[in-house]
Amino acid sequence: MTQFRWWPAPRLFVAALLASLAVLAGAAPAQLRPVPAADDADLAAGWAAYQARDLTAALSHFRRAAERGQRVAQFNLAVMLIDGEGTAPNPAEALAWLRRAADNGMARAQYALGILYEQGRLLPRSLVDATSWYAKAAAQGWRDAQVAVATQYYLGRGVAREYAMAAHWYGKAAEQGDAGAAYILASMYERGDGVARDFDRAWRWYVEASAGGDPAARIKAEELAARLRR
Repeated sequence: MTQFRWWPAPRLFVAALLASLAVLAGAAPAQLRPVPAADDADLAAGWAAYQARDLTAALSHFRRAAERGQRVAQFNLAVMLIDGEGTAPNPAEALAWLRRAADNGMARAQYALGILYEQGRLLPRSLVDATSWYAKAAAQGWRDAQVAVATQYYLGRGVAREYAMAAHWYGKAAEQGDAGAAYILASMYERGDGVARDFDRAWRWYVEASAGGDPAARIKAEELAARLRR
């Protein structure tokens, strides 16, 4: 049984060194959690019931809102059905609701589908479909999806390898504070992969990655600063 746990969904940490950029670490739909919203009475009641651990009531409220097309409720319902909260696990129905939420433009649901396709969990593994859903969520500004689609382009998984597109999406994620993306973007500027080689920009992004807690980035920033002073 696939278990869905609690918010916040973890950030995607890509390996610090480009040579080991082969997996998305910690990226699993298990870390997704139902999110509240106050624009629908059933959705609000469902969230209140969920917090009170009245899972049967929460499921009922979410289902009513989901059937009216409320995408957050559709996502919440999918989470509970996958986890078997308030009912027996029902992955098939859960996937149907998750897809409806994604089709309704919910970035979190789109990202979750991407992960399921990439990992082959509850769905046949498809890197093409994973990349497609990551791209949709990334276009809406979902940071983890930006890292994910950047990595797909960097590695050529489910899409043709294209360093320029990888740099574009790593840049978007780095601008939102993702330290791993900042490190990789810095490396791309340092090496000239997909972007014009630019040591000043490389140094800037190493500094950003270091500020985000990446110890290797601090070392790289110091090394590059010394090179720039020569």
